[in-house]
Amino acid sequence: MNTVRFGIVGIGKQGTLYTKFFTKAGSVLKGAKLTAVCDIDEGRRAYAEKNLPGVRVFEDYKEMFASGLIDAVMVETPHYFHPQIAMDALDAGLNVLCDKPAGVYTKQVRELNEKAKQHPELLFGMMFNQRTNPLYIKAKQLIDSGELGEMKRIVWIITDWYRPKAYYDQGGWRGTWNGEGGGVLLNQCPHQLDLFTWLAGMPETVTSQLATRGRDISVENDVTAMCTFRNGASGVFITSTHDAPGTNRLEITGDCGKIVIEKGKLVFTKNAVPEPEFSKTNTVFMGKPKTKKITYGGKAYYLRFRKHPPQHLGIIKNYTDYLLGKTKDFTAPGEQGINGLTFSNAIHLSGWLGKTVTLPFDEDLFLSELEKRKAEETAANT
Repeated sequence: MNTVRFGIVGIGKQGTLYTKFFTKAGSVLKGAKLTAVCDIDEGRRAYAEKNLPGVRVFEDYKEMFASGLIDAVMVETPHYFHPQIAMDALDAGLNVLCDKPAGVYTKQVRELNEKAKQHPELLFGMMFNQRTNPLYIKAKQLIDSGELGEMKRIVWIITDWYRPKAYYDQGGWRGTWNGEGGGVLLNQCPHQLDLFTWLAGMPETVTSQLATRGRDISVENDVTAMCTFRNGASGVFITSTHDAPGTNRLEITGDCGKIVIEKGKLVFTKNAVPEPEFSKTNTVFMGKPKTKKITYGGKAYYLRFRKHPPQHLGIIKNYTDYLLGKTKDFTAPGEQGINGLTFSNAIHLSGWLGKTVTLPFDEDLFLSELEKRKAEETAANT
């Protein structure tokens, strides 16, 4: 294979953005070609016919899968449909690059992962574009290398997702249990939930509070979640879509120092001596370990250390290059899509039940609670 022929299922806002990558970033996406798109909406198909010359337009994605025109499928539909479309693509012998989230609930994504295992000859990837960010890559290196030491705490405050009433008014599926399957956790935060578990691992317990503030929507737009990890470390995840101004600050503390990522920079404050060792040997009242600050960030850092083009374009390029054998580094394996979703589902379940949830949680109970909210929403709108 010298060229990966892509087909996109769903050419709404995000899918259309990706079509422009193929048409306007050809030199970056060398070896990738958009050959087909699909959408059930007549208006979107008309847009594609007019603006995507040479690209075949389909109404039925299964017809596109059987056309012989594509090698890989990008799934850009509402969340509930991601797993089934991805599984159908795999069964059709096609590689899959699925947008976030992998699905709405882990039970359906677990089925997708099992399907992917049945097709080891195909490449299953997730559009986790934040994994191309050099700052998060550096944070993972500091953690995995042991330079940070054993983790004590991870705290992420990400409340800069501000969405006014007009945002939710633009589409009937937005801000609904039936359309999206959740609010800020399912729409805005899958990338951060992925990174949270990518960097810190999977929590063992989750306790959360969910709220809907200032918007006429069914789903949550304000979340505070606390969690614990196997080694005794703690975690906090706070997010919202109604704070103005908002914050985006990730802080990870270990025995050997602290990582802070904020405003485009990573600051690693490194202890001269690991904290447990210092505490045992120090004889000075109120003594503290000596520290050294190392800063990563800024334009020069990004240009020097970026492995891929930024964001979504970087994931598509990495996915293409991996398929073509140009790299052995696969940034976002599809089976990892369940990790952040597991954390997300646990946060929802804890908030719904009003109690701490232990992982692995009861997936049937989660689905039952989700269906209750969908039914209540349907009843309220009839």
